[in-house]
Amino acid sequence: MNTEKKLLITGGAGFIGSNLVNHFLSKDYISKVRVLDNLSTGNRRNLKPFEKNSKFEFIEGDIRDYKTCLDACKGMDVISHQAALGSVPRSIKNPLTTNEVNISGTLNVFTAAKECNIKRIVYAASSSTYGDSMSLPKREDVIGSPISPYAVTKLTNELYAKVFGQLYNMEFIGLRYFNVFGPNQDPNGAYAAVIPLFVKAILKNEAPTIYGDGLQSRDFTFVQNVVQANEKALFTTNKDAINEVYNIAIGEKITLIDLFDALKEISGSLLTPNFGPARLGDVKHSLADISKAKNYLEYSADVPVKEGLKKAFHWYKETLVFS
Repeated sequence: MNTEKKLLITGGAGFIGSNLVNHFLSKDYISKVRVLDNLSTGNRRNLKPFEKNSKFEFIEGDIRDYKTCLDACKGMDVISHQAALGSVPRSIKNPLTTNEVNISGTLNVFTAAKECNIKRIVYAASSSTYGDSMSLPKREDVIGSPISPYAVTKLTNELYAKVFGQLYNMEFIGLRYFNVFGPNQDPNGAYAAVIPLFVKAILKNEAPTIYGDGLQSRDFTFVQNVVQANEKALFTTNKDAINEVYNIAIGEKITLIDLFDALKEISGSLLTPNFGPARLGDVKHSLADISKAKNYLEYSADVPVKEGLKKAFHWYKETLVFS
């Protein structure tokens, strides 16, 4: 890369965002990493390792405030937009806030980027966009109707990115994440994801609850693969890769029961899970076709699921960040 870049990461105190911060601060071609986060779902603890790094800057602020977004964008060259209010169940319980953060907040970030002449924005899209589509594996050009408010917001982000790219000569790349897991993913709270909940249960020797029959399957993706995808998307010189969306996953599915069994094997646990009612808004099966990302972004899913599970389990075991 010819010139050093200044990178804004929205949601940088969150799970994926903080892994991105850690990665890019180590790169010679990045002269500054600025984080914008309101710490509502992100955690200051995730940023603590970077506080003494001269290339790191933190702005505590909310993407729902346009001026905050404008201030955060000033002087930046590229944006990795990760800030969002995740969780399908949370969006069903509180669709208004999910809409305000994920749609209005994202529109603020996109508009501020335009005003600050930032051309390239990579944003976190979601596999929830596939909605009620039954086809497997999921291909980017075949989606169904959203089945949760969260999915509606993520689809809307893609529509705004497409329109902004066309109207304002900007470059957007959307990354449809599939069930990302790894270090810094919070195991606490009502909307914690399944892998940290399983690990937490094993480490506390308490049987976890699987909602549904446990035969629902997901394409679980270790966070380092997502970091790689963001890097490729932020700095690709392939013009055909621009203003597109990509599945970011492994390209393999595993049931929740098999997932728990894999963690039991890693940990030596003998626990048996409990089962509860299936959750509203959950899809039964999810599996990504990642050929488009491989072809256009040169993405490679380097860390397989079982290797990622080992890394994640040992991170939780060492940190024990449980409430």
